[in-house]
Amino acid sequence: MSTATSPRSAAPPAPSTAQSVWLVAEREIGSKLRSKAFVISTLILFLVALAAVVWGGFQAQDTSGTPVAVTADAPAEVSSVAGLEVTEVPDRAAAEALVTEGTADAAIVGDPSSPTGFAIIAESSVPSNLVLLLSQSPPVELLDPDQTDSLLRYFVALAFGIVFLIAASTFGGTIAQSVVEEKQTRVVEILISAIPTRALLAGKVIGNTILAMGQIIVLAAIAIVGLTVTGQGAVLQGLGGPIAWFAVFFFFGFVLLAALFAAAAAMVSRQEDVGSTTTPLILLVMAPYFLVIFFNDNPLVLTIMSYVPFSAPVGMPMRLYLGEAQWWEALISLGILIATCVGANWVGSKIYENSLLRMGARVKLSEALRG
Repeated sequence: MSTATSPRSAAPPAPSTAQSVWLVAEREIGSKLRSKAFVISTLILFLVALAAVVWGGFQAQDTSGTPVAVTADAPAEVSSVAGLEVTEVPDRAAAEALVTEGTADAAIVGDPSSPTGFAIIAESSVPSNLVLLLSQSPPVELLDPDQTDSLLRYFVALAFGIVFLIAASTFGGTIAQSVVEEKQTRVVEILISAIPTRALLAGKVIGNTILAMGQIIVLAAIAIVGLTVTGQGAVLQGLGGPIAWFAVFFFFGFVLLAALFAAAAAMVSRQEDVGSTTTPLILLVMAPYFLVIFFNDNPLVLTIMSYVPFSAPVGMPMRLYLGEAQWWEALISLGILIATCVGANWVGSKIYENSLLRMGARVKLSEALRG
């Protein structure tokens, strides 16, 4: 009697390139979301951002002035001076009592012998801004009354710079550590036996880009909600467009940097050596932060920053916020950034592919480019 032989079970089909890329991206996202350190640090970042926006909004709303007691015989113009919180009292004795008990920082009393018609009484020292508020000032005409307040300008520059710095360095460093860890443990040999090397790189870039953009979107939402709650509608109206542009520029800027971080990490085989190849990239990430902080009031520096690919994600949104750039300038800058992004990814993938399986000493850049 003949025995029937069971047919050999067919091997599962190999995943397509797109499937391979998404599998790697899911792995990158999942490993990061399972990390308690990442989750906690992200929540702290969101809370700090919310506290900063709310505090800044309430500070802007705080219109209270210097508390002063004003006697009935003081000139009537004193009570209408901006920046003073006036408490009217009948006489000098009542005014001195308020100063003594701390209710008023100073008292303004009538004094016929004074050229101004009044005198200031204080406990031990006069509030530094009180004399300035009461002094005679010449009329002032502003040629550009809509120019952005310098303090607000500084904080907007700080916000764009620090968000770019934190997000780019955090996730760029994550990609570098992941590449070296897979290479050091030789897990990468198993991975590239199943999926193409460039699919592995693309998956890492896409996964970390999704995480970084997620942080950017949440931070933008926090800024919008915080400014709305604190009644800073005018500030929000001026920031809405620049925030949207920042998200777009950040996306392509991070894709550019992510591929370079992965390529730089592939050139070494140990975690201790990763800093030697990624330090130039860290400096590129830090440069826009320091430039926009120290030169946010320098139109020439901001203009140059807005067209250099590595600093455009900070420089161009800042110029748009200040009204120093037209919409077509943003499109030109974005085109330059996208072209650079394509070129950097081509170079990065070549270095990554040629260096990934080379163990031991650091791979020289010239060798990685030649393959």
